[in-house]
Amino acid sequence: QVQLVESGGGLVQPGGSLRLSCAASGSILSIDTMGWYRQAPGKQRELVTTITRGGSRNYADSVKGRFTISRDNSKNTVYLQMNSLEPEDTAVYYCNADRVQVTYIRTLYNNWGRGTQVTVSS
Repeated sequence: QVQLVESGGGLVQPGGSLRLSCAASGSILSIDTMGWYRQAPGKQRELVTTITRGGSRNYADSVKGRFTISRDNSKNTVYLQMNSLEPEDTAVYYCNADRVQVTYIRTLYNNWGRGTQVTVSS
């Protein structure tokens, strides 16, 4: 199995920055796509950003130019640098790892962490 553990959330003032980390552990040969999603109170979970093993990135329009995703394949870890944070960014942020190869014939899909709270408020 695969475990994803997020860290780095917290309370920050508008205009501030936070860096989230997510480490995947378990018997992992490789991970295709890692990403971040978020869910605000009363809203559906939404895509924030993803990054493939090769480094191709995808961002939601609402975070383009403010958030940057990166990953360290050797550590099976993905990061999210969040700058110029706005109150609308307040949500629980979830890490996702998709197409995780755990053996040469077994692949796990759509794995989730438990989430980390990000609150942007003055």
